Amino acid sequence: MAAAANNNNRSDHDSDDGNTRLYNPYQNFEVPIKSQYLYKLPTSPEYLFTEESLKQRRSWGENLTFYTGTAYLGGSLAGATVGIFSGVKNFESGDTTKLKINRILNSSGHTGRTWGNRVGIIGLMYAGIESGVVAAMDRDDVWTSVVAGLGTGAVFRAARGVRSAAVAGALGGLAAGAVVAGKQVVKRYVPI
Repeated sequence: MAAAANNNNRSDHDSDDGNTRLYNPYQNFEVPIKSQYLYKLPTSPEYLFTEESLKQRRSWGENLTFYTGTAYLGGSLAGATVGIFSGVKNFESGDTTKLKINRILNSSGHTGRTWGNRVGIIGLMYAGIESGVVAAMDRDDVWTSVVAGLGTGAVFRAARGVRSAAVAGALGGLAAGAVVAGKQVVKRYVPI
């Protein structure tokens, strides 16, 4: 009898439907509750409108955080790697081990911060432009990413002149298109 009461108090029962779980609001009160008073709660996110459930996309804030954070982290790691080689290249013949380590740490820290900030800003601009294009065109496809790459490259190099902005925009569009196409190829051919 006590075992049956314990089973009824559990909130993580597996139900017949794989999309719901049983929830008992009285589970911490140690009272026997009949199974008819358990609630079936969905395990997937709930949406207010059906249009929201059809779109499998991050929000603009999540998009901004993801692209900026990953770009900053990637830029910092790449910059720190370049800084290590730069620090090793700047060794002098009379340097002690402590001084060599100090050169490596200073060089990798400075270069890592610089690269991280630059690439993080590129990620921030890309995320903002992509979210703006998605909101304006109300679709999310390969061309949205290409337009965001074009805009990011052009804005990033706009201070250096029109020609530099056009070249950077073209390179940004090509890079964004290549990344999205590569992602689709990986999704299709790599079993994950």
